[in-house]
Amino acid sequence: MKVSCLNPISKLGLGLFDDKYEVGAEYAESELVLVRSAAMHDLELPACQLAVARAGAGVNNIPLDKCAEQGIVVFNTPGANANGVKELVLAGMLLAARDVVGGIEWVKANKEDPEVGKAAEKAKKKFAGTEILGKKLGIIGLGGIGIKVANAGAALGMEVYGYTRHLTDDKKAKLSAEVNCVSDPMEIYANCDYISLHLPLSDATKGMINADVFSKMKDGAILLNFSRDKLVDDAALAEALASGKVGKYVSDFPNAAVANMDGAIVIPHLGASTEESEDNCAKMAVEQLRDYVENGNIRNSVNYPAVSLGEKGSCQRVSILGKGLDVDAVLSKLDVANSTSAVKGDYCCILADVNKVCDVCLGEVKALPGVLRVRVI
Repeated sequence: MKVSCLNPISKLGLGLFDDKYEVGAEYAESELVLVRSAAMHDLELPACQLAVARAGAGVNNIPLDKCAEQGIVVFNTPGANANGVKELVLAGMLLAARDVVGGIEWVKANKEDPEVGKAAEKAKKKFAGTEILGKKLGIIGLGGIGIKVANAGAALGMEVYGYTRHLTDDKKAKLSAEVNCVSDPMEIYANCDYISLHLPLSDATKGMINADVFSKMKDGAILLNFSRDKLVDDAALAEALASGKVGKYVSDFPNAAVANMDGAIVIPHLGASTEESEDNCAKMAVEQLRDYVENGNIRNSVNYPAVSLGEKGSCQRVSILGKGLDVDAVLSKLDVANSTSAVKGDYCCILADVNKVCDVCLGEVKALPGVLRVRVI
């Protein structure tokens, strides 16, 4: 299997490939692709390409629908970088509460003054700020990162509120009992001192923090955005900062508008850039690719359903990807010992352990309506 890396990928992750894989192959010849932030929308998708793994959570740089239509499974690594992002969110919250950056800049500007220590005692009140203990923290989006931020806020003595569209039992189990879940995000916008965004970017979430939402916030609220910059309407944000409706905006996504706003603390996309996060994401991405290649199992795909038959045994295994498949019609063409299937949206994956692979039978499967890719493992 030829593997192409469109961005630098942790050696700890790449080291999980054995000698059956050729790492560093040309993209046009690669069956497997590892990517972080590189844009793939304008790239041709080679016919040989089987899977793309994003070493991270966000996948807006990957043409998901186009990949699905060509039978290319796209993986991401949710949760692998969650702790690194959580820690930076906490740092951002503290930087907004206490004007640490302004204080440091003052010291730099006055470093030649032999009496800088005495002068600092007079100047420091400008940078004093407030404490976060007892303040209300609202989390919009309780995914892997949002849950960690919520729990950390509660552990720091904050009054924490969380909102998510789908509060599953699994999420409830991971949340601290001290986190208050609300059914309407407006409760958070209206009542919280700190509001932290933890949502993917989509047509539904783009620009969701707009003038109307800002108008509902408490005066001087702190908005933290470590998800995607386009969740926030920049023009509305500029007005909210200028009026004091928003006290500080902390973002991990520099753009020309936000970088020039007074009251914005902009970090150069460092959330998942820790050594540990990069290692964790790379290892998880490689493990998922290998499991798919060697067993046909799909975990954490964003365009195909999760499906598994466990580790491949003595039987040959057939993987069938398609759109709108008739599962019974597919399986009727094969000498099946064991099988499973799953659907996600329009797309389906069928895994079947077969007693004997027949070329004629495989040809009949490939000819069925909606079949996009058939692979014998």
